[in-house]
Amino acid sequence: MQAQEPLTVLIAEDSAADRLLLSTIVRRQGHEVLTASNGAEAVDTFERQHPDLVLMDAMMPVMDGFEAARQIKALAGEALVPIIFLTSLTESEALARCLEAGGDDFLAKPYNQVILAAKIKAMDRLRRLQATVLQQRDLIAKHHDYLLNEQRVAKAVFDKVAHSGCLSAPSIRYLQSPYALFNGDLLLAAYTPAGDMHVMLGDFTGHGLPAAVGAMPLAEVFYGMTAKGYGLAETLREMNAKLKRILPVDMFCCATLLCLSFQRRSVEVWNGGMPDGYLHRMASGERVPLPARHLPLGILSAQAFDDRTDVYPMAVDDRVFLLSDGVIDTCDANDQLFGVERLQQVFAANREPDRLFEDIEQALRDFRGQARDDVSMVEVSLLESAQTQGPASAYPESGPSCPLDWSASFEFRGATLRRFNPLPFLLQLLLEVHGLRSQSGALYSVLAELYSNALEHGVLGLDSSLKRDAAGFARYYELRGARLASLQDGFVRVHLQVQPQGEGGCLVIRVEDSGKGFDVARIMERPLDTVRLSGRGISLVRQLGRNASWSDQGRSASVEFFWEIEA
Repeated sequence: MQAQEPLTVLIAEDSAADRLLLSTIVRRQGHEVLTASNGAEAVDTFERQHPDLVLMDAMMPVMDGFEAARQIKALAGEALVPIIFLTSLTESEALARCLEAGGDDFLAKPYNQVILAAKIKAMDRLRRLQATVLQQRDLIAKHHDYLLNEQRVAKAVFDKVAHSGCLSAPSIRYLQSPYALFNGDLLLAAYTPAGDMHVMLGDFTGHGLPAAVGAMPLAEVFYGMTAKGYGLAETLREMNAKLKRILPVDMFCCATLLCLSFQRRSVEVWNGGMPDGYLHRMASGERVPLPARHLPLGILSAQAFDDRTDVYPMAVDDRVFLLSDGVIDTCDANDQLFGVERLQQVFAANREPDRLFEDIEQALRDFRGQARDDVSMVEVSLLESAQTQGPASAYPESGPSCPLDWSASFEFRGATLRRFNPLPFLLQLLLEVHGLRSQSGALYSVLAELYSNALEHGVLGLDSSLKRDAAGFARYYELRGARLASLQDGFVRVHLQVQPQGEGGCLVIRVEDSGKGFDVARIMERPLDTVRLSGRGISLVRQLGRNASWSDQGRSASVEFFWEIEA
């Protein structure tokens, strides 16, 4: 019977007659034949010629077939070289010994050429199957290594973008335990030009590289818009629009965004689909939940997207704690979830606020759970402004500067005030003057205070005394949102004048509004105080700018900045 492809068959048999008989049968079947008269010769021939299949007599001089089979299997390694034992043994224990020594089958004497041909064909199929499996395994391993290397490169690039902010700031503590090489959870933090801190904890659907597809553009939007002074609302709208545009319909990003203001001592929160965060008030021990009030990013159209935020007052050392659902979905050996209740128990048992983060980590370790998802936790503390580092400028120091003698005026009215934040645009314009770039943080803080005072107290008629306590603080921002949404009339005017002065220059900022004004003399009598929840803006302007003044019953504010031209 002709085999499909000829094999090289080693016949190890001490009987010359049997060797000749077997060689004749095997050659007639179309195979090449190698011969050996004992086990030692068989091992030596195998090592030199590498046959495809071995017919091995069990009982031979010098080295028996059992030992020869063991050595041949060791030399073959992972490759399958079938060994068919030739034996006159009939006892079950003796036949079992053939298989235990590494044999794959046995053929009883006297030889039947039909059965021998069938066994050779069967062993050849097994040999080819094993070779295919090994080849596919090696291809899979090579492909896997290639993908891992690609992911490592992509992760190195992503980490440079995603971790380019201020995660190392003294006010931040965090833990990230990736479920895969790429973490589907995204943690970003950056300072605004005014020295506030934006923090984002996001959780993309899925794990690994697919989950990180949207992370790069999201990080670029977050860092770019934060550095230029955009608020949470504008940043959220841009991130949602970008994810909606680039992600498939079954992918989205749950996210919590914070704006932590060290100067105003407040935190602004937007939670879209994430587990509840918590604001810990250290003085009272109160834990204020920060629940999800919105759908995740990347689901809604621009028209349907809701960018409204909640604002809460904070005292020094108060903390905001955020977590991904990987924390509460961690399960133990009995498929019991860690859950929100256990997390609440950790909160309740904590007696040292500085160790709350470690307590939660320890509780997760004690739970001995297996994470089903990426695990991320972050704790952000409100520190004194002096303990926070200043933000890096988003604008280059080199390049052409605009002329040093110009002025510009802008008037922002009803519909524009409702939806447009002019501060990043104004800051970019002013920082075209190189002499002002070193003061970008103070400049933005003053612009932001003057604009928000003109809008909130002037145009919207809000009373800052509402913010004397936490309840009033919440009421103030509730009224602000409602009045801004229904705003029809009113204006805020911004006048900028840049002129040379001596070896440098002077910037005059004047902001006017259409409001009822306020008692300037009474406000100006206040000391430069930044401790109160209300009335802090004017104190900040007087500290950061020069020659701050108010006129027209408080409806017009003016402040100056000076700089020297470096030699």
